[in-house]
Amino acid sequence: MQVAHRADDVREAEAPLLEAGLPLMEHAAFALATHVLAELRAARGSVAGSRVAALVGAGNNGGDGLHAAAVLARRGVSTLVVTTTDNPHPGGLAAATAAGSRVVSLADAGTDAVRDLVADTDLLIDALVGIGSDGSGVRGQAGRLLDALAQTWGAVETGGAAGAGRRARPVVVAVDVPSGTGVDDGRHTGTVLPADLTVTFGTLKPGLLLPPADRLAGRVALVDIGLDLGAAPPAVRRLTDADVAALWPVPDHAAHKYTRGVLGLVAGSDRYPGAAVLAAHGAVGAGVGMVRFVDVRDRPGPLAASVLAARPEVVVGAGQVQAWAAGSGIDPADPSRRDDLARVLAAAHDGVPVVLDAGALLCAPRDERLGPHVVLTPHPGELADLLTRWGIPTTRAQVEAAPLAAASAAHGHTGATVALKGSSTVVVGPGATFAQADASAWLATAGTGDVLTGVLGALLSGCAERIGDDPSLPATLAALAALVHGRAAHRANPGGPVGALDVARAVPTTVAALLAG
Repeated sequence: MQVAHRADDVREAEAPLLEAGLPLMEHAAFALATHVLAELRAARGSVAGSRVAALVGAGNNGGDGLHAAAVLARRGVSTLVVTTTDNPHPGGLAAATAAGSRVVSLADAGTDAVRDLVADTDLLIDALVGIGSDGSGVRGQAGRLLDALAQTWGAVETGGAAGAGRRARPVVVAVDVPSGTGVDDGRHTGTVLPADLTVTFGTLKPGLLLPPADRLAGRVALVDIGLDLGAAPPAVRRLTDADVAALWPVPDHAAHKYTRGVLGLVAGSDRYPGAAVLAAHGAVGAGVGMVRFVDVRDRPGPLAASVLAARPEVVVGAGQVQAWAAGSGIDPADPSRRDDLARVLAAAHDGVPVVLDAGALLCAPRDERLGPHVVLTPHPGELADLLTRWGIPTTRAQVEAAPLAAASAAHGHTGATVALKGSSTVVVGPGATFAQADASAWLATAGTGDVLTGVLGALLSGCAERIGDDPSLPATLAALAALVHGRAAHRANPGGPVGALDVARAVPTTVAALLAG
């Protein structure tokens, strides 16, 4: 599991080490320089003749960049240091100058001249703003320099052929976080230079895991500098493949279909019958003991028949269940499904674990507390509608700009666990926040959310007995479902287009591979 800590916790952990006189900055800078040298070798084949520019701001982040420039200069790299402040770190500046780095003041040289100098280098170190960044962007002349560089490079990829009037951009290595991104919440406004590699120190920062900033960090390298963060709870977690075996409800030899979990499924409609099929596929593929498909209109009518044609092991009709999954493919205004959804909400009120997706979301009570055993799975537009309905006027754009804040607001209002779906899925529950970025962009296609609902429902039913004792467990299971869902998309068609049914069919083999380690 990857864990990230807030900036204040990092500062508190650093304080005793700094008071003891430990050379944290020199340690961090040497590690940074080592990563830069590796990037140069990968990009150019050798370090000899390479050119590196370091954009340095005030404080320790700029100091890391300056000391790294000194190490690189001593290794024979041609290093250009651009100071964007009147108060660069004095020790770092002295070290870089003594090692032979060329030092240029942005204020003295001007934006255009510095842009041209930087644009012709092989690698750029972004050491403008560190863990003090709040996501409001880089201000002043340094911000204007970022604007100029972004305009110069446009959308050209690292080392790619430059378009008309544009140059191939250098490799970008960010120090701690890409400058201008919110270190604690992943927000960003203004220009941010997307990093190919972010070298961060002591612990991951939440903004490296949270959208939308996580997509600007590139690969992330964590450098151990000896921080003791044991007393500080992680602000954000991310499950990795290695966590699946410890969390997945694996049956033992005494298991039977009822002990493995029975999931009640209320999904699909005359207009969207496929949603029920996909949710059932997801649940069965994830290893649930039984799926009970419930539709009081017509048992077993055309909708149930379509589910049975795809998954004949599904049982049609009401009965005892350990969890419910509801809403996929359902119009909440459809009076024929109102009784089914009411049954699910009544079960949720009684403490039964429930997934509310799509059409079931707007059936959630406006003011009644739901509890963390209820997992809401909206996409950004749906969450904006929910928050607005609850008296928190919100647009889809606002949710996409600050996913953690939006999901936290929904959790705070309802008490439910909230899994905000997206390119990175943000899950907020009591005392637990996860950010999963396991899916490729190909997963953004119709029906894949229905599969996720089935997978998550299977996990809730398989772990139902433990959920009452651990209010944070539904959040962990939602993150686990998102991980497997994303991995299944990759397995279904690595690197290419994938349909929802392809993802559903890949779930069993994906789980098996992850359990095997």
